[in-house]
Amino acid sequence: MKSVIRIGSRESRLAVIQAEIVKKQIQKYHPRIQVELTAMKTTGDKILHKSLEDIGGKGLFVKELDQALLEGRIDISVHSLKDMPMEISKELPIVAYTEREDPRDVLIYRPGFHEIPKEGVIGTSSRRRTLQMKKIYPFCTFRGIRGNVQTRLRKLDEGGYDGTVLAAAGLRRLKMEDIIGRVFEIEEMVPAAGQGILAVQGRKGEDHTYLEYVQNRKSRTEALAEREFVAALDGGCSSPIAAHARALGREIRLTGLYYCEGEDSYYTAERIGEAEKPRQLGEVLAKEMKRRSR
Repeated sequence: MKSVIRIGSRESRLAVIQAEIVKKQIQKYHPRIQVELTAMKTTGDKILHKSLEDIGGKGLFVKELDQALLEGRIDISVHSLKDMPMEISKELPIVAYTEREDPRDVLIYRPGFHEIPKEGVIGTSSRRRTLQMKKIYPFCTFRGIRGNVQTRLRKLDEGGYDGTVLAAAGLRRLKMEDIIGRVFEIEEMVPAAGQGILAVQGRKGEDHTYLEYVQNRKSRTEALAEREFVAALDGGCSSPIAAHARALGREIRLTGLYYCEGEDSYYTAERIGEAEKPRQLGEVLAKEMKRRSR
């Protein structure tokens, strides 16, 4: 086992806090290991005036960290699983999934407001969120907004938006729950696959036993079902496809959202399967929903 572990992360405040969660878990159970943190700005963090769809997708949030892993400058990297592309290099597999934080989406109101005006403007660059929010706020306008949590809150404060949608998990990790205006239940807005889970990526063939207490079996099971569902429907970064799984003992309940491109509409469905076969459940539900849309 290595005596020094170098963790790579994006340099935003939230990303560093998330990397610290993994760092503390390693240090708690392996006090003899020296853990170092390296933060870096990714291409996805630098280009904020364009949508991810226009500049290359979620891979831009992991590109620099992947390169650092391949070159041996870091030993593992920590990401929000929802921000990771579906296709991951076989040389850099996900080696651990952390305990899941609140997976729901939340709405933040413009300072001084306690609701969204009838014809208000909601900031989000997510097609998944926009699609579902249109049913909840049919008279609102949806305008793109990108950047880390602090950047989005600053834009909200400056005007031009009456609200913005964020992941509850990030706000809870930042200890900023007090700014949450409305929490959307899973039935109202299906989250992105992997939302609330942190993924630890490492190099293929290396010893990662020091992550044994970082790994959460329940999160891993849920993540595999959700990501398989999206992958089976060829869902990329711009796809509004969504999935949320709940592992309950020997069973796993998977909710999927399928987008009908030609009709610009969506529907959701649910299926229960064996917790030991999460990928199979994701694939089966995806195929069922795809057949139903024909």
